[in-house]
Amino acid sequence: MITEERVRELLKPVQDPHIHKTFEETDAIESVKIKEDKGHVSVKVALADPNSGEQLQLQQEIVGMLKKEGATTVGLRFTELPEEKREAYMSEANEEQEANLIGQKGTTFISVASGKGGVGKSTVTVNLAIALERLGKKVGIVDADIYGFSVPDMMGVENRPQVRGEKIIPVERFGVQMISMGFFVEDNSPIIWRGPMLGKMLTSFFKEVEWGDLDYLLLDLPPGTGDIALDVQELLPSSKQLIVSTPHPTAAFVAARAGQMALKADHEILGIVENMAYFESNITGQKEYVFGEGGGDKLAEVLNTDVLGRLPLQQPYDEEDTFAPGVYQEDHPTGKVFLSIANQVIKRAK
Repeated sequence: MITEERVRELLKPVQDPHIHKTFEETDAIESVKIKEDKGHVSVKVALADPNSGEQLQLQQEIVGMLKKEGATTVGLRFTELPEEKREAYMSEANEEQEANLIGQKGTTFISVASGKGGVGKSTVTVNLAIALERLGKKVGIVDADIYGFSVPDMMGVENRPQVRGEKIIPVERFGVQMISMGFFVEDNSPIIWRGPMLGKMLTSFFKEVEWGDLDYLLLDLPPGTGDIALDVQELLPSSKQLIVSTPHPTAAFVAARAGQMALKADHEILGIVENMAYFESNITGQKEYVFGEGGGDKLAEVLNTDVLGRLPLQQPYDEEDTFAPGVYQEDHPTGKVFLSIANQVIKRAK
């Protein structure tokens, strides 16, 4: 006849389906009772979510296991883990899920979003990544703007990723690794794929790329709050987010929707970057606010965050030996603004 000790031994390696921890780790087996004369085994088990759809499958697994060991009948009662223990395990499970997207732990995911196109979101992504690298961090970029990919061109990348075994090796320039849909289309062809195919490609960017040990992985999101942006939000349950806008009130109003979507997905907003904030004349030194003023501050107020930097309308220096039309040099005035933003991001993303 099966004993209480044997029941506990059998159930120890069984996993809670919601948090992927064993019953031994969560101390889930609250009681075991045996009626030897009838061969009945009664077990009380605490789960993170006892009302989930996975409970029935788990119940069948336990019943089958105990009957195989000699139990005639099995009675199961599921209760809920204590709230404090449940929240700790759920938080840990979310962290592990996020790390598993690129096979590494300790990587901070930062999504760069905007409410509309043309506000400089990709410029911010590229130069923030390079600024973080200049500060000694290991950085990668996922160009998740599938229809409007521009990261390879902005960084002056002409070569394509290589394949090693079953992994894609990302392209590296300026010490930053990157992957983009732009590497997988010919002659700047338009993308006509539908949602499911695009979702699969985005998943591949995380799981099939050999990223190595990264401190930060930046995602250049599609503008707005469409399906692809939402898919990325759901792939990264605890991503940080940076919102890019211009100072124009309408651009800031639209950008607020992207921020609200991030908050609904429980993402932390690191701050606002106000691009095209002003034009400064090289002759007079006078600043002209071409797109108005105040939009970034209003957006920060709505989203309860801060403006981390204001970027002027200004081109990078011309360099004969280096082709990278969207990259600001470290000693460029705008490059220095990006270094300041990068330092704030490091502090806020801890």
